[in-house]
Amino acid sequence: MTPIAWAMLALLLLTLATGIDVALGARKLRAAGGLPAWEGRTAPLVSVIVPARNEAAGVERAVRSMLAQDYPAVEFVAVDDRSEDDTGPILDRLAARERRLTVVHVDALPPGWIGKNHALALGAAQARGEWLLFADADVVLRPDALGRVVRYAAEEGFDHVAMLPKITMPGLLLEAFVTGFAISFFGFVRPWKARDPKSRVFVGIGAFNLVRAETYRQAGGHRPIALRPDDDLMLGKLLKKHGARQDFVTGEEVATVAWYGSVGELARGLEKNAFAAFQYRVLFALPAILFHLTLGLGPLLGLVLLRGLPQLFAGVAVAWSLLLYGATAARSGHRRLTALLYPVVVVMFDYIAFRAMVLNLWHGGIRWRGTFYSLRDLRGNRI
Repeated sequence: MTPIAWAMLALLLLTLATGIDVALGARKLRAAGGLPAWEGRTAPLVSVIVPARNEAAGVERAVRSMLAQDYPAVEFVAVDDRSEDDTGPILDRLAARERRLTVVHVDALPPGWIGKNHALALGAAQARGEWLLFADADVVLRPDALGRVVRYAAEEGFDHVAMLPKITMPGLLLEAFVTGFAISFFGFVRPWKARDPKSRVFVGIGAFNLVRAETYRQAGGHRPIALRPDDDLMLGKLLKKHGARQDFVTGEEVATVAWYGSVGELARGLEKNAFAAFQYRVLFALPAILFHLTLGLGPLLGLVLLRGLPQLFAGVAVAWSLLLYGATAARSGHRRLTALLYPVVVVMFDYIAFRAMVLNLWHGGIRWRGTFYSLRDLRGNRI
């Protein structure tokens, strides 16, 4: 075979290997909607902790869905983190009608903390529960969501269970991006391995991180990850390092979160943590971006530009990518049609990662929700 044919064969094998790994791994995951519902009179107290900064548009709907949980023993701690909109008054109004809800107002951010992590730590300090649920202020839960996951964690002996909700964004392109993001997340994190105590794989989801309170405090709480913008995933790493039994479930049927409303919002939103995934190191980020771009677009270019055996290899790789994207979209509750946009999604994904790297380096740090954090400080927070 020619060198080009060998190159296309290599891309085909890589595409098949990564796709098969993701597809088989995803089949091992439990779906929260299929877990047994909570039953019985004795229930451990669960403290639901919700950090919120400038979330007036969706916080009421989210918190009301949490207050509507049918789990019998639950308290709620909402932390208004220096909001400049009506988030605080909305939470206070809800708390006036619901004795289970406590609102903590933060006026100033102490040095050495990212705002969200500080808010989560404050909420945990107020919590009395045997279990802590760290949930984002825009996640909407079905009434049985909490009870199903708490029962699963308690009966299976897990200390930490993370749940991935259904992510919604408007329009076909952003919907396609969600599918590409899910495939990349599964391929990079491999969350089905988190339950293996012998594996170093860890996982965490900001929308729904359920943690045994004793385990959380033994690991140091959020203090060891005070300056991590990827706090959800890093909480999972911290807990795993301290011996926590961990698992990951999918929650498309019982939880939803509206992510970003436009491509511009998406790029700006991921600017804070895309470079963090590579430990703020160019030598980690650039090869990963180039590899992802080559694996995603190489077969498509080969299908269009080449002939003979190389074109055949490329065609099989493209067909496999379409199949994987379509199946992942359907599993996530999205349209299979979005698979046709996977080349555009690859470019978007790598552009956003590259843009975040350049801007973080150019500015010497990240600006998140009105506060600047230097790269030196961010790089220093390792676990």
